[in-house]
Amino acid sequence: MCTAVTYKTKDFYFGRNLDYEFSYNETVTVTPRNFPFKFRCMGRNIKHYAMIGMAFVQNDYPLYYDATNEKGLSVAGLNFPGNAFYPKKMRGKDNVAPFEFIPYILANCKSVSEARKLLVNINIFDENFSDSLPHSPLHWIISDSKESIVVEPLKNGIVLHENPIGILTNNPTFDFHMTNLCNYLNVTREEATNRFANNFALSPYSRGMGGIGLPGDLSSASRFVKAAFTKLNSISGDSEVESVSQFFHILGSVEQQKGCCKVEKGYEHTIYSSCCNTNKGVYYYTTYNNSQIVGVDMHKENLNGAQLSSYPLLTQNSLYLQNK
Repeated sequence: MCTAVTYKTKDFYFGRNLDYEFSYNETVTVTPRNFPFKFRCMGRNIKHYAMIGMAFVQNDYPLYYDATNEKGLSVAGLNFPGNAFYPKKMRGKDNVAPFEFIPYILANCKSVSEARKLLVNINIFDENFSDSLPHSPLHWIISDSKESIVVEPLKNGIVLHENPIGILTNNPTFDFHMTNLCNYLNVTREEATNRFANNFALSPYSRGMGGIGLPGDLSSASRFVKAAFTKLNSISGDSEVESVSQFFHILGSVEQQKGCCKVEKGYEHTIYSSCCNTNKGVYYYTTYNNSQIVGVDMHKENLNGAQLSSYPLLTQNSLYLQNK
C-alpha cells in the first residue's frame, strides 16, 4: 500500500510513501533524453524528455515506481488490486503495458493537459515485463504545478478523475475516497467548541481536540483522509529546506511502522519516502532505517546522453552524538 502527495510553496513538490513488505533494491534513476525506450507496441523512442525517479532497473530498463520529467510533470503508480483490469491489445489503440505507462507519459508529455490528450487513445493492456516479473495492478496519479488527475484502468475502461487535492492512496476507487471525505466535515485544526448541547456546558481538556475523529489506522481510506487533512492544513515557508521538510512531515503522518501491519510474507512498512522538487529536478528520499534526507539532482547528469544513471539508496542511519 502507498500514499502519494503533492505540495506547493514557491516550487511544486511531488512524492510518495512506498509501503511494502520487502524491497526490490530500487534505485534513484535518471533517464536521459536519448535513452532508447523500446515499447512493446509503440515502437522505439530515442528522443524524449529526461526523467528522474525511483526505479527497479532490469535488463537496462527502468521500471519506475514514481518519476518526474525535466518539464515538471510527475507520475506515480500505486497498488490497486481487485479493481485494476488490463484487457488484451486493441486494434486502433495506443497499446501501452502497465510497466511502460510512467515512462510513456513522461517521455511524451510536459503537462497534465498534454497527458490528458494522450490518454484518450491509450489502452493499458495485459502484458508482463517478463515471466519472472508479472505486472502489478495499479492506478496512477499524474500531476504538474497546475493540476492533478487520477488514471484508473477498470473493467469498463480507463476512467480519469480530476484530483483537486493532489492525494492518492489505494482501494477503493478514487471517487469513493472523495465522497468519504464528507464523513469528516466536522474535523478542524481550530480549537474544539461545544456542539454537544446548548444547555450543557462542556469545555476542551486538551489542545488538538478539534481533530478528534481524524483516522489513524493504516487502511488506504484512512490514509487518504489523514494525508488530505495534513496537506490541506500544512503551513511552511517557501525555502527549499522548509518546503522539503514539511513535505516529509506530511508523508510522515501516514507512514507505516514495521510490525503494525502483518501480511503473508512479513510486515508492511514504509520502505522509502520521496519528494521531488519538480521545478529544479531534485529527487529527495528517506528510507525506513535512514531518516536523513538525501537528494539526487538530475541536472548534474548528462541529460543528452543515452545511458541510465542509477544511485543505490542509502539505507543506514548514522547517529550524531552532540556532546561527544
